[in-house]
Amino acid sequence: MFRILIVLLLMNCGFAFADDFSAVEEKLKVAMKSDVRTEAEMKRDRNRDPVGTLEFFGLRDDMTVVELLPGGGWYTKLLAPVLKDNGQLYVAIGTGRVKENVLSQDGFDKVEVVAEDAKVYRPEGSRTYVLEADSLGVKDADIVFTFRNYHNFGAEGRAAMNRLVFDALKPGGIYAVVDHTRRHMEADSDENRRRMDPVLAIKEIEAAGFEFVDFSDLHFRADDELRYEVGRKTVTGNTDRWTLKFRKPAN
Repeated sequence: MFRILIVLLLMNCGFAFADDFSAVEEKLKVAMKSDVRTEAEMKRDRNRDPVGTLEFFGLRDDMTVVELLPGGGWYTKLLAPVLKDNGQLYVAIGTGRVKENVLSQDGFDKVEVVAEDAKVYRPEGSRTYVLEADSLGVKDADIVFTFRNYHNFGAEGRAAMNRLVFDALKPGGIYAVVDHTRRHMEADSDENRRRMDPVLAIKEIEAAGFEFVDFSDLHFRADDELRYEVGRKTVTGNTDRWTLKFRKPAN
């Protein structure tokens, strides 16, 4: 009898999680068809699989979420509508294009920009960027996302990013990281400058205090031989990417 009760409880939990994401998925699918998105952005949906990716990371529509280095706002345009009614989206660091081109449009007024005093710069002669910031200005985030940005920073910049994320998350919060794959322990070259060794990323993020939770092969691409720069026509838009999920310890 006890075993039956446990099974029923687990099944109920599973149904609850499915119900929670079903609300997100419904909103996501509406956002993916929005006029605010460009044709070029829509063409990337199949490769980037935002529904599968956000389900893997455990997004719910009532969460407090930070998107780090949002770039042109590809994910911002999807996250903001999902969180608009019940949650909160913050964008942090490197937000210039998003502020100008996305947040100024109807429906994005609830998104908040934080860490505007952060400095990101590339020293003369360096291949990677430096990040200087004291805080993201958020203390209770459920998830912090960063998509294809980790490789842009040197070791000190990545350590600074991980520290900022750790401080911004509530206990039990999730750090969600996706980036282009580099071969393990491969030396720097012009062909891998926008790729990142996932083993090194795991070691660095764990060293910042996070627990490694899980990985996904959603963005595994067998025909990316990891030989070429991600902008080359043989791999652009179809790079192999690692998808890693970390948690800030609850205690």
